[in-house]
Amino acid sequence: MNLWFFVCILGAIIILPVHFLSVEHLKLQGKFGKDKGSKIGDILGLISGWGFFLFWIGIWISPQPKIPIPILQNLTFVIPFANFSIDLLLLSHSIGFIVFGSWFGINGVKQTSLKVAEMHRSENIVTTGVYSIVRHPQYLGGLLAHVGVSLLLSALGSLIVTPVMVLLIFLLSWKEEKELIKEFGEVYRVYKKKVPMLIPKLYSNNA
Repeated sequence: MNLWFFVCILGAIIILPVHFLSVEHLKLQGKFGKDKGSKIGDILGLISGWGFFLFWIGIWISPQPKIPIPILQNLTFVIPFANFSIDLLLLSHSIGFIVFGSWFGINGVKQTSLKVAEMHRSENIVTTGVYSIVRHPQYLGGLLAHVGVSLLLSALGSLIVTPVMVLLIFLLSWKEEKELIKEFGEVYRVYKKKVPMLIPKLYSNNA
């Protein structure tokens, strides 16, 4: 693993405080006024959101050791023009993670809009569709995609740092929910009690 790999991990960690500040909508509006505070929050949200995403991609594609599968080294699919090979076993395992991750992520954005996803600022609480399964479908989708892409690219380092990414996503979710409770009060508290943060329930409370 080279320096770029560790720079991307460090970047994803360092950008966390910027995201934390971006979701403090009431604090920013109280300090700078409603319009200016909202604009500052939106800018910080764009910087932290896209910055975190780019660092995350950097972790995937940084030069790093490949996942060792010595018995199946010959079972690879080679892309000649890209000088890139994909292990068929890892490919078969990655598809499910990528498909489900994409489903959660895309549906999460569709239900709230791309603007809300980028700015981390919503006018109401969405509780239906994919948001009735988990409170943060986009983050869950990102984690599933992380595992899937790491397998697809045979990126050993990326796979190893999965617990770090889970921790970062948990902190992002925790901070967002802390601010959502300030903004929406009991409405969000009730929703929070009914729907899990990131791990879907395998059973119903009404069963």
